[in-house]
Amino acid sequence: MAVGDSVLSSPLGPPACQKDAKALRFIEEMTRNADAVQERVLAEILSRNAETEFLRRYELGGATDRETFKSRLPMVTYEDLQPEIQRIANGDRSPILSAHPISEFLTSSGTSAGERKLMPTIQEELDRRQLLYSLLMPVMNLYVPGLDKGKGLYFLFVKSETRTPGGLLARPVLTSYYKSDHFKTRPYDPYMVYTSPNEAILCADSYQSMYTQMVCGLVERAQVLRLGAVFASGLLRAIRFLQLNWQQLAEDIRTGSLNPKVADLEIRDCIGRILKPDPALAELIVKECSHDNWEGIITRIWPNTKYLDVIVTGAMAQYIPTLDYYSGGLPLACTMYASSECYFGLNLNPMCKPSEVSYTIMPNMAYFEFLPHEPNSLELTRGSPPKLVDLADVEVGKEYELVITTYAGLCRYRVGDILRVTGFHNSAPQFHFVRRKNVLLSIDSDKTDEAELQKAVENASELLREFNTSVVEYTSYADTKTIPGHYVIYWELLIKDLADSPSGDALNKCCLAMEESMNSVYRQCRVADNSIGPLEIRVVKNGTFEELMDYAISRGASINQYKVPRCVSYKPIMELLDSRVVSSHFSPARPHWTPERRR
Repeated sequence: MAVGDSVLSSPLGPPACQKDAKALRFIEEMTRNADAVQERVLAEILSRNAETEFLRRYELGGATDRETFKSRLPMVTYEDLQPEIQRIANGDRSPILSAHPISEFLTSSGTSAGERKLMPTIQEELDRRQLLYSLLMPVMNLYVPGLDKGKGLYFLFVKSETRTPGGLLARPVLTSYYKSDHFKTRPYDPYMVYTSPNEAILCADSYQSMYTQMVCGLVERAQVLRLGAVFASGLLRAIRFLQLNWQQLAEDIRTGSLNPKVADLEIRDCIGRILKPDPALAELIVKECSHDNWEGIITRIWPNTKYLDVIVTGAMAQYIPTLDYYSGGLPLACTMYASSECYFGLNLNPMCKPSEVSYTIMPNMAYFEFLPHEPNSLELTRGSPPKLVDLADVEVGKEYELVITTYAGLCRYRVGDILRVTGFHNSAPQFHFVRRKNVLLSIDSDKTDEAELQKAVENASELLREFNTSVVEYTSYADTKTIPGHYVIYWELLIKDLADSPSGDALNKCCLAMEESMNSVYRQCRVADNSIGPLEIRVVKNGTFEELMDYAISRGASINQYKVPRCVSYKPIMELLDSRVVSSHFSPARPHWTPERRR
């Protein structure tokens, strides 16, 4: 379709079609008027939920202005809301948090400490999520032309849902979306065509679903222009699946008949229309996959791939070298920022380097506030009015904890994400995701968070470069059985040349390199206080972290949202890891520390 001059006016760039022009205009309108949109959103939320039990508790008296809201309502955590959420889960249908009926619960990923969280949601939130999804491709089309000429190979999965005692569904947010009519009966869009049929995506058996999606992706390899999964780890799991199953997949394609292990009748009926005997393709798969060297396998199998669509921010950043290895360095696109509680915003420059990813918060999604994050300051006194900053008033370079008020009834809810302001698009701020606000490791007075641990692993893994080896996956735990206690880091390595694998001495030096990267309190405990013992790296067999994921999924984690826990304490998981250890290494010396460097 020819695009008229009238749609070539977006400040973001020339839209690919009329539909894109409308989406880009919407982004501009929302971001130009961010503060006014936020004021309207808060007034709508407070007005519609004025008679809820939660808001009546704070005696707003029908007020919908920011000043009253900020002066009356405290910040809350999930633990604060748990009694109300439990009542809703048990069947109480009175307007507790939301005037609109709670339609279901969205579960957290299942990798947080303790039980999975149940986040209440309402039916119209699906429209809000769909709206954000509808903005992603119009932005991507500004950077990557021709995506309407092919398909996307996306590995998407559902999780079997549960019901609360009161009968409400409880399931991950992506399962909710994939099972909704918004996804299942989505209108045809040439920019959003997937190789995976709905029958494969909606199959609750993860093996059958993955196998079928891989078959379809291989059959349509020439049409694939982009590969994706939700998280980087999900895409790597798909590559690992191909490594383990390529012989059977090739045989299916050679004969045109589907592996009998895929027993789902809807899938078999659907694939019967897609899978035809193709000996030439089967031969190509055997030729490429039978090599020991899988470097660049993605572009060897799918030669027209323009980019990988995966989240590689936060803890996912450590997968970048492995993705680069398998893809030959294809661009990595991070498109959106969302959680079970709320969908927040999108990346307006999706082809930027992973380290430069910033998300623009869309002010129509919820009411957003920001708690200045001062790592060394004392927590706010409970019950005192929090000094939160509005969306339009955050300052570039500063870090904040995200606090949201949603249409579904969460008020001043602490999400737990730490964000750094990198700039503005019009009047809407752009944020770099720093980390989850959780301390991972602590033995004494030390407190090591996810970002510090990630940096220490990155610095130490530099020493493996001369051996052509990289860290594929890692986790940790604070071993307090020894006296003094010490940090234990589990590493799974990708060794590209077994004849030149890292020596024990090199891995010992990696332990020390990690310790040198730790904060000064850790180093003081090691050097001056002797309250922490030498850091230990335990190298585990290849495939160990895949077993860890399988175990988590068997216990109810969502395959889409699963993230390797960066710290473990659950005994069966630790036993699994320890049973796969092939070598242990300790720091051979104390890290550098002087009182002058104390923070």
